[in-house]
Amino acid sequence: MASELSDTQENPRMTPAVQWLLALNIGVVFLQLTLFTPEVLLGALALDPGAFPGRLWTLVSYMFVHAGLWHLSMNMLTLWMFGPRVENAWSTRSFTNFYLWCGLGGAIAHLMFGGGAGLVGASGAVSGVLLAYALRWPDEQVFLFGVIPMKSRWLIVWMIVINLAIGMSESTRIGWVAHLGGIAFGWLFLQASSLGGLARVRGLVSPLPEESEEMPRAVPRGRAPMRDRPREMDEVVARSNAVVLRETRAVQQLPRKETAKEHAARVNLVLDKISRQGMASLTSDELRLLEDMSKKLRDV
Repeated sequence: MASELSDTQENPRMTPAVQWLLALNIGVVFLQLTLFTPEVLLGALALDPGAFPGRLWTLVSYMFVHAGLWHLSMNMLTLWMFGPRVENAWSTRSFTNFYLWCGLGGAIAHLMFGGGAGLVGASGAVSGVLLAYALRWPDEQVFLFGVIPMKSRWLIVWMIVINLAIGMSESTRIGWVAHLGGIAFGWLFLQASSLGGLARVRGLVSPLPEESEEMPRAVPRGRAPMRDRPREMDEVVARSNAVVLRETRAVQQLPRKETAKEHAARVNLVLDKISRQGMASLTSDELRLLEDMSKKLRDV
């Protein structure tokens, strides 16, 4: 698999989390080939359903040990091609949490449906990264096996179909079920993050005031006037007014042709579209609008 990526700010060739993950995986294989025999590290780090739950650490450690150089090469090449752009679009911490979560999903799926065989490799976690890439850039052209061009959305569909077909066969020793577990947990992670992000953005966009010469009062809708509330609420009112003033000044920097209310309405339309159809349905302009709003929220 390959993708058409250039070394730009949007498409970095290397990012911190991906760099550390590559180093850890390559370092473990180096130890297998030098200081320790493969059997020693596999016995200590591999996920063994027969020894579970006594070896809980193997739910994570299995991701960093591989069954040979070819196994390592395929996983790390895929991580290097697709991981940096996803990490750059999110953050190093979010990407790391997502990677480990998808790896955990691969382990759980293998424990449930893997038939008792041992499991090693980062395939479950890397499969989740591929899913995140395909959902974020569904129309990006990638090359299957470096030869067959296709859109990234069809790549992930192809992966699911192939893994389902091969996973039903008992003649293979590869943890195909773990790949599907990584994809499933990745999808759950992205859905939960999307819902949380929508709630946060709505909560901050909705109170944006209309442009006016007078300072708007921060009185919550449907509540009693502040004169009927305890005196200790005065400080809360003062802080709320200060926040509104700051947001008003920020809104006044928007282009003259669009009021703050119209801007908020545009954002809400995009959020409604995500709720109905998912992130993959957004146009480039809608994605740019969300990215601009995200930058403004981080500066608040």
